[in-house]
Amino acid sequence: MARHNDPFAQPIDWVTLLLYIACVAIGLTNVYAAVYSPEDQTSLFDLSTNAGKQLMWIGTTVILIICILVVNHTFFDTFAFVFYGVMIVLLLLVLVAGANINGSRSWIKFGGFQIQPAEFAKMATALALAKYLDIPGVSLNKQRDLLYVGGIILLPCILILASNETGSTLVFASFVIMLYREGLPGWIPALGLTVATLFVLALIFPKLYIFAGIVALLAVIVLLMPRYNRTAQNLISIGLIGVGMMVVVIGVDFFVNDVLQKHQRNRIKVLVDPTIDPLGVGWNVTQAKIAIGSGRLYGKGFLQGTQTKFDFVPEQSTDFIFCTVGEEHGFLGSLVVIALFLALLSRIVILAEKQRTKFARVYGYCVAGILFFHVIINIGMTIGLMPVIGIPLPFFSYGGSSLWSFSILLFIFLKLDSRRSALMRR
Repeated sequence: MARHNDPFAQPIDWVTLLLYIACVAIGLTNVYAAVYSPEDQTSLFDLSTNAGKQLMWIGTTVILIICILVVNHTFFDTFAFVFYGVMIVLLLLVLVAGANINGSRSWIKFGGFQIQPAEFAKMATALALAKYLDIPGVSLNKQRDLLYVGGIILLPCILILASNETGSTLVFASFVIMLYREGLPGWIPALGLTVATLFVLALIFPKLYIFAGIVALLAVIVLLMPRYNRTAQNLISIGLIGVGMMVVVIGVDFFVNDVLQKHQRNRIKVLVDPTIDPLGVGWNVTQAKIAIGSGRLYGKGFLQGTQTKFDFVPEQSTDFIFCTVGEEHGFLGSLVVIALFLALLSRIVILAEKQRTKFARVYGYCVAGILFFHVIINIGMTIGLMPVIGIPLPFFSYGGSSLWSFSILLFIFLKLDSRRSALMRR
């Protein structure tokens, strides 16, 4: 019996662990490649470089992982709301005493050490959501519970957005994946997708064409509708939907030109026309695509990248780390990295579905959603399919806050899953 109380006796999912190790190891080699200087023969263990610092962060991450595996699994359930409260306090502290780095007041400095609370807020919010949804009687079909869930997500979003960290704020949209799995009414994510689609279309096509398309779409829906459903109430509802869609299209110009800041506006417009900001965001995207394209099928070889070596690609060891993968390892290397992430995400979802508690299942889907969103947006922005919003590639991008937050996020779930595995072996 004592054996089951021993935290190290509880089995951890080795498939997920190996995928994690592979991601961190490949990420480290690419950070090293991004900062490597042929003239100086830069060493991996040089702590003055990003690669050396990343190696140090990996060492501290191992300590954090051990701490997570040692504590009892009930610790995370019991103190979920406490973690959330602490993160809210830290986000408030950032607004008052945060360090301004690259136009974003999102860092707290302690001497030479700095930390970004927004990265850890995602983990704390995931725990809070799992805790609340695990309460007996709570259902996403109840308006009150839906409002509470929305509040849990919205509060950190507002605080992060106030610190001018737009990219981290958008990541919170990933919780929709978990919420849909747990019974969120389908019309809510459908509404979000519709608005997003109309937003993109309004940037590309003249509004008159979009209006004509909306009218044609609604006309087809009415024609395909059974006669007994063509009631006055239903037709009025369809008409109001059409008007709402047109209002969204009309509002895009106001949102882009009057709400967004100039650099945010340029990031959106560059998706349509890279020449909008050729020396700013346009430069970033253009050089990133050149770097990845120059790798072709097999890549230029490890440490042989020229776009990254001569600093053509900005933020090459952080936000644009995937450029190093594409340039030095080519299409095949990029495919391996993407396959690695797909395998990790699939494994997390599989484990989440096997959980015996709602808390663990909800948290597992939160983990999968957050990682999925980061991977899609980060890789998408490097190849010009997504706006440049400055979010890291999990386990690959340089940065202590990033590596710590993603590792803690994942290993809390593996700790919860280890309890399930231990119970199955009894």
